Amino acid sequence: MKIGDRVRFLNEVGGGVVRGFKGKDVVLVEDADGFEIPMSARECVVIDTDDYNKPKPLASGSGRSSVTPQSANQSSADSKKTGTNFEPDVQLVTRGAGAPQISAFKQPEMRGGDVLNVYLAFVPKDIKSVITTPFESYLVNDSNYFLYYTYLAGEGKAWTVCAQGLVEPNTKLLLEEFEKAELNEREHVAIQLIAFKDGRSFAMKPAVSVEFRIDVVKFYKLHTFQESDFFDTPSLIYDVVRNDVPSKQVYVAAEDLQEALLSKKNVDENTKPQTIIKRGGQQSVIEVDLHITALLDEVGGMSNREMLNYQLDKFREVMEQYKAKREQRIVFIHGKGDGILRKAILDELKHTYPTCRHQDASFQEYGFGATMITIK
Repeated sequence: MKIGDRVRFLNEVGGGVVRGFKGKDVVLVEDADGFEIPMSARECVVIDTDDYNKPKPLASGSGRSSVTPQSANQSSADSKKTGTNFEPDVQLVTRGAGAPQISAFKQPEMRGGDVLNVYLAFVPKDIKSVITTPFESYLVNDSNYFLYYTYLAGEGKAWTVCAQGLVEPNTKLLLEEFEKAELNEREHVAIQLIAFKDGRSFAMKPAVSVEFRIDVVKFYKLHTFQESDFFDTPSLIYDVVRNDVPSKQVYVAAEDLQEALLSKKNVDENTKPQTIIKRGGQQSVIEVDLHITALLDEVGGMSNREMLNYQLDKFREVMEQYKAKREQRIVFIHGKGDGILRKAILDELKHTYPTCRHQDASFQEYGFGATMITIK
């Protein structure tokens, strides 16, 4: 913390700019009204600093990593999050093939930060020229956990790592910058996370792997980008984890969609009402139930004419199936009702199947509501 830094109070509303120090533990903070407020250094959190975007050079003899006052990938304009406990942090910049290292700075934990909240954000560099401007993608870690992360772009089942490393608690980290022409390469992305705390006991969080289908059309519409607590400019933000719950995968591969449709078709076929029942041996009798409730699960919105036509179509389908099987007996169960369906069946037999014989089916088995046809 130094003169010129902008700070926010941890346990009180307010904050301002550091104007000086009194002793070792007291900071003089100038608020928006110009008053200097003495405040304990432990009660102040830096939310903006002049050298936020100036990385320190690699230490001599070090080929792996360097610690910067803030992440070299973050801009000072984007480092503010007002009204919440979000705060930029000392962030490690990884160099070479070495594993990411945790900085020596111990970030104070924020109230409510033990619930994992992580976001993927897309920020236009020039919101006034949204049609042509390049974009930056950020990983926002709004929690008290360190996160090992991998940011990937996919095409089909092939994936490419765009960024990977470590993001510290209550920070946002620039993942990449890309031009508008590269948008189609970001249509299918994924975030993988492992959360932990360094030097503190913590509740273990499950590993996270979330895929996103990015709607590239949104990047051409100004109203898509909304104000948020994480950025000074409007941004498009996707939930990766919200209150410890990973976002549901919204990407559906074409192969998975085809498999789901075929599975639904098989289920529909298996659950279709069984209207044909065979009884007996070689001289079996085929029973066909033409009641509309036996043919369809749902008849809402159908007129009487539509239901009658559907029943006659079923009658024709069965007759065509067995018309070449001589002496085959088929019982059509149509019910007594007002006799409209029975009359329509007899008219169809007279004009289309004149050689077939018909008679009332057994009264003891079917009552008055069935007609037996013998194929000739």
